[in-house]
Amino acid sequence: MSRSFQMPHAFVSTDRIRSLFTEAMSQMYRAEVPQYGTLIELVADVNAGCLKNKPELRERLARAGELERIDVERHGAIRLGTAEELFTIRRLFAVMGMQSVGYYDLSVAGVPVHSTCFRPIDEAALNINPFRVFTSLLRLELIEDEGLRSEAEAILARRRIYTPRAVALIERHEQNGGLTEAEATEFVAEALETFRWHGEATVSVETYKRLHDAHRLIADVVSFKGPHINHLTPRTLDIDAVQARMPERGITPKAVIEGPPRRHCDILLRQTSFKALEETIVFAGDADAVQGTHTARFGEIEQRGVALTAKGRALYDRLLASVRGEVQVGAGGAKAGAYDQELAERFKALPDSWDELRRQGLAFFRYHATPAGIAAAVGGTLPKDPEALIAKGYLAFSPIVYEDFLPVSAAGIFQSNLGTDQQQNYATHSNRDAFEAALGATVQDELALYAERQAASLDAAMGALGLAPLQLKTVA
Repeated sequence: MSRSFQMPHAFVSTDRIRSLFTEAMSQMYRAEVPQYGTLIELVADVNAGCLKNKPELRERLARAGELERIDVERHGAIRLGTAEELFTIRRLFAVMGMQSVGYYDLSVAGVPVHSTCFRPIDEAALNINPFRVFTSLLRLELIEDEGLRSEAEAILARRRIYTPRAVALIERHEQNGGLTEAEATEFVAEALETFRWHGEATVSVETYKRLHDAHRLIADVVSFKGPHINHLTPRTLDIDAVQARMPERGITPKAVIEGPPRRHCDILLRQTSFKALEETIVFAGDADAVQGTHTARFGEIEQRGVALTAKGRALYDRLLASVRGEVQVGAGGAKAGAYDQELAERFKALPDSWDELRRQGLAFFRYHATPAGIAAAVGGTLPKDPEALIAKGYLAFSPIVYEDFLPVSAAGIFQSNLGTDQQQNYATHSNRDAFEAALGATVQDELALYAERQAASLDAAMGALGLAPLQLKTVA
């Protein structure tokens, strides 16, 4: 007598949930901010032209498994108000296979937040969908007015930014180890509510003005029922072309591109944006509602290059600081050309060659055995030194893309969209311990993740050549 067993419903992968959420977020933001749709079309046109005209770039992206991810790649940004909100957002992103990577203190650049990046960390997951969310937590202790600080704390304590059903589905994922397709679809719809724009403020116009006077970003975080997504960013393969062509589509770009200058070998992250929208909002009050405007949400574009090692990053930071300390770009962008020229000149000190970046231990690379190397391994003995293998064409390398963010660039984008004339210095130090306590976890070290990927690729490549794993002497 046979017995039939009912199989439990299969769980969908976190990659699947992340992709569903990314698409839903993109559709929502396109409806809320029409210029975002225009931006996506422009970026798609530029990327298609790059891949057509630069076959070596197409080949490199395809070899690294990155070609398919370009069109779906997005990063978003949100700003949270309380430790409890940050704790729950970590759990929400875990459902999508995203973890906290890196700690960023933006207070040193006049923005009263500290932040992290939620993203996938596994290489296969990154190539499926490298969705990232730059997540900031407001530092209420930086509000000097004690009365206003207490009022802001009370306002934030009253709000609930997650739907009860979203929290229930997060708990189900944690308890059961996954979600079914139906649960995943429901989770995406419920989670999206946290990021949706609401045109009704939760504070009076008087309170909004006082928060705004303390800092525009404080008003943005405290005055609304949720942390509306304030930008969604596609990845371009030529940010200079996008910057130049934005006015053709009726979009006004910010004065300068944040990050390193244009180079043959792209490094880290370059970002630009269009000016934040002035959106109509209704303020709360005992009498008739008061109508006003709020400026927070904008469009952004990014171009990603190779991840730098600690040695390379130190050089990058030093070169960038030397330029920013001498050439300031005003609100009108009158000195943008001078800034770009000086930036390019200073960065000549950082090699613009993949091989030199690798040899000097300035950047991270992925290694693979070549067909010639594998064939040679069958017929004879190969040298054990990676440099000799590279010279003979038996071992090849390609840049590992930078998956994270730059605090100075993030602050520059924030400031340009909150009002470039507003520069405020906070007499404070970074507070990573407090951030991690609120998060309920330790943020991962992005440099360690890149180093692990590089080492794993080298081990695999050496194994494919029949050689023992070796460490590269040039890696810093």
